[in-house]
Amino acid sequence: MSEPSSIDHQAPVLAHHEIDVAAPLDVVWSLHTDVNAWPGWQTDITEAHLEGPLERGTSFAWSSSGLRVTSTVYALTDRARVLWGGTANGITGIHEWLFEETPAGTHVVTNESFSGGLVSANPQMAQQMLDASLAGWLDSLKRAAEARSQR
Repeated sequence: MSEPSSIDHQAPVLAHHEIDVAAPLDVVWSLHTDVNAWPGWQTDITEAHLEGPLERGTSFAWSSSGLRVTSTVYALTDRARVLWGGTANGITGIHEWLFEETPAGTHVVTNESFSGGLVSANPQMAQQMLDASLAGWLDSLKRAAEARSQR
């Protein structure tokens, strides 16, 4: 199987969320791509570990809401897009992040697909879990970036 170039649009669970952040793109991008620092500003993430820089082909391990995940970066465009994914506990997630500089700061979009046996068994619960996770992540990113840019 080849690496995905986007989320799985045929997956039983798809999520799309976006937020405007009153902070420069460099600040938002830096927070988002510093995987090892995620637990310091993203409360759902209890651990995160990446050896070296976040770049295409690298993998990193992290835990969110008690679920341990190893994700691989499939695509990365500096200060604009990251696509990563992996499988944990029978759930395959493919996660895309898009960043765009705006006059007021940064617009962040996240899209994620969930597939696998557990997702197909209860897509409504998986959808609620994914939506809550992504909304929380975006809110945490916004708070951290805006606080950092005020310093």
